[in-house]
Amino acid sequence: MKAIRRFTVRPLLPEPLRPLSDLSRNLRWSWHAETRDLFRSVDPERWALSEGDPVRLLGSVRPARLAELAEDRRFLRRLAAAADDLHDYRTGDRWYQAQPASAGLPAAIAYFSPEFGVTAALPQYSGGLGILAGDHLKSASDLGVPLIGVGLLYRHGYFRQSLSRDGWQQEHYPVLDPNELPVTLLREDDGAPAQISLALPGGKRLRARVWLAQVGRVPLLMLDSDVEENDLGERGVTDRLYGGGSEHRLLQEMLLGIGGVRAVRTYCRLTGHPVPEVFHTNEGHAGFLGLERIAELADEGLDFDSALEAVRAGTVFTTHTPVPAGIDRFDRELVARHFGPDAELPRMDVDRILRLGMETYPGGEPNLFNMAVMGLRLAQRANGVSLLHGHVSREMFSGLWPGFDPDEVPITSVTNGVHAPTWVAPEVLRLGARQIGAERAEDALSVGGAERWDAVADIPDQDIWELRRDLREQLVVEVRERLRASWRQRGAGTAELGWIDGVLDPDVLTIGFARRVPSYKRLTLMLRDRERLTDLLLHAERPIQIVVAGKAHPADDGGKRLVQELVRFTDDPRVRHRIVFLPDYGMAMAQKLYPGCDIWLNNPLRPLEACGTSGMKAALNGCLNLSVLDGWWDEWFQPDFGWAIPTADGAGTDPDHRDDIEAAALYDLLEQRIAPRFYERGQAGLPDRWIEMVRRTLGLLGPKVLAGRMVREYVERLYAPAAHAHRTMTPDTARELARWKQRVRSCWHAVRVDHVETSVATTTAELGTTLALRVRVGLGDLTPDDVEVQAVSGRVDEEDRITDASAVPLKPTGGPDEEGRWVYEGPLALDRTGPFGYTVRILPAHRLLASGAELGLVEVPSEEAVEGAGVLLR
Repeated sequence: MKAIRRFTVRPLLPEPLRPLSDLSRNLRWSWHAETRDLFRSVDPERWALSEGDPVRLLGSVRPARLAELAEDRRFLRRLAAAADDLHDYRTGDRWYQAQPASAGLPAAIAYFSPEFGVTAALPQYSGGLGILAGDHLKSASDLGVPLIGVGLLYRHGYFRQSLSRDGWQQEHYPVLDPNELPVTLLREDDGAPAQISLALPGGKRLRARVWLAQVGRVPLLMLDSDVEENDLGERGVTDRLYGGGSEHRLLQEMLLGIGGVRAVRTYCRLTGHPVPEVFHTNEGHAGFLGLERIAELADEGLDFDSALEAVRAGTVFTTHTPVPAGIDRFDRELVARHFGPDAELPRMDVDRILRLGMETYPGGEPNLFNMAVMGLRLAQRANGVSLLHGHVSREMFSGLWPGFDPDEVPITSVTNGVHAPTWVAPEVLRLGARQIGAERAEDALSVGGAERWDAVADIPDQDIWELRRDLREQLVVEVRERLRASWRQRGAGTAELGWIDGVLDPDVLTIGFARRVPSYKRLTLMLRDRERLTDLLLHAERPIQIVVAGKAHPADDGGKRLVQELVRFTDDPRVRHRIVFLPDYGMAMAQKLYPGCDIWLNNPLRPLEACGTSGMKAALNGCLNLSVLDGWWDEWFQPDFGWAIPTADGAGTDPDHRDDIEAAALYDLLEQRIAPRFYERGQAGLPDRWIEMVRRTLGLLGPKVLAGRMVREYVERLYAPAAHAHRTMTPDTARELARWKQRVRSCWHAVRVDHVETSVATTTAELGTTLALRVRVGLGDLTPDDVEVQAVSGRVDEEDRITDASAVPLKPTGGPDEEGRWVYEGPLALDRTGPFGYTVRILPAHRLLASGAELGLVEVPSEEAVEGAGVLLR
């Protein structure tokens, strides 16, 4: 029979065990081994059944066992130690608190993301974006960064994946009861649930409660629309992650952005938490947060343009997609209907809202509202998530800054990192602790800061190799258990599954490939030549084995066909002991998979992988990377750390031919270089050269890939400057900047470069020569205080485009002439040999601009102006 109503009955813990409740509700347990060990000792069998979730564990332990533990002095001492440790962790000074006051760090930062992968016990993530956001929160906590996370609480989370008998992906959406999750309801002082609401067209309202997940020191606020006061449609707004049609997604993103700011204000009011000075938008989904902050300032008396400047000053925007198709875009009319007098933000001009997101640039769709474009227009600072992705992003969004080369588009890069305490296997951590001590090992992984981990050099080869085999053996056991469960779901009986006991071998070279399954990640590239792959799998002396996992989006039938194609190959009795597909890829599986593999495979279409952090997690466990030079691997690849798959990414390459070439390169690497090195033995019977690569990966690559390094970069390069700009942008200053921008834009049509001349008119010169540049410019109604005149020089290519450019400001010499022209002069140093060139340009200049490109205005000489300018070429 089916229950008509469901309750969560919580255990009443004996008084001595009350600290267990606090420990279970702070998600630090998910990356703190001692706390997990404490919970495991409560009831090892039930701990396993609860899949390592302390809240579920405590809900299932027998009262007799709790009574027994309440009398167990040894357990109570461990409990007291764990509770004290958590208290010290949450209240003590950490890296952030040790920074000097002169650093000007923000009092608080609000970090918005549509998904957060903190732990498998809180399944609110679908893939890399969410895992990255979870790692960001955890590392901020370790560093003491005063972050507030803001997201949505999805009642179905992301889907669970299983396979049909013929290998087709099937989705399941289990209902998540917040009362069974490690979250608590944010309440008003009188005990009533805190609630925020949004106005909808037609006089309706969207209401949401706020759930709080405590991630170490960092609060994560999650909005939930499944409240009784909502109509059925509104209750379903937070039903599932990345589900529903356009209007459903728009409402989710309005709730995340606008509702999220209101939730932050409520949380700070109720708890006394410092009010955020910086707002960080993790991808465009939360972009509407800027509109709510403009509306707040408008209520305080600022006009729209001034409020926009004040909001931009304290906003950071991170883009994660290298393809326009990955960005949320909404029909103009749909967005217009949800704003204005009859809906949300009623006092704000709808046309001004729309202009922030419209694709008003060459190649843009004039009727689409682009969330990433709005994010960039609402943020004074923006970044991609690897050096290569920063370059791709500058190209992709260059239309927003017309007249500037892509390299000057104001989008920088902060390369992603991963939270090592979450992803490093306990065995790896213990080996490090044995070398340098537990506390130093923990700090090295969480806070980071070292260029290299020299202590790795002192670990004996034998210990490294035994560690790697132990982790491989654990993976073999895990894979067999998961494969058996998967086949049972597919309808197989126990009698059919005897072969699973022989799947994988702990002494065989093991390759891992696990990620989402969009087409550009090329799940099935390894199948291009099936006979050759089969030969590699079954090689008599140097076999390989492959573990694959991944989910296709529920609406992506093409991705599901790729999954089915791979599953059918892995079902072949000839190879099924050497290659497996594991359904339902998630954090719990990943934490076993990364450490147990020898090679981590990544073969996306370059340059479509923004960063790709799975290989970082593998590297921290001594797994070597085999990847296309894309994302982070393009930045940090060295032959010491693994292998680069050559790419055939010329503009005219046929996609099928490209896949054939790159698959052949992959097979060649495996056959001729990787497998021989793994199986080659030195005098001591160990694979000396392989172990040395593991050692270098751990010692040299490990410190780079840490989320601690990433968060410190955000603090120093983005959060601190944004906080400074926010503090500078008083209401009067914001009005001044808004008026100045309006004046500059209206007058810019009269700005021009009239004449350029140099002291040398030849086409050759010697290195070290300094030329005198003299430029005459017209500024119209602007003055030299409004602009900067620059000489831009550098090497030139065959088409006389300046590369590797450097810009030097020129100085005005006196006042305007009778025609209102100004003369600027300055030196031009010829500091490099070969083809060299220069130009001059005029940019808007103001002390409050973060970049000269901020307004997207630039003036360069006409052809007439450069006659006789002595431009140096060849």
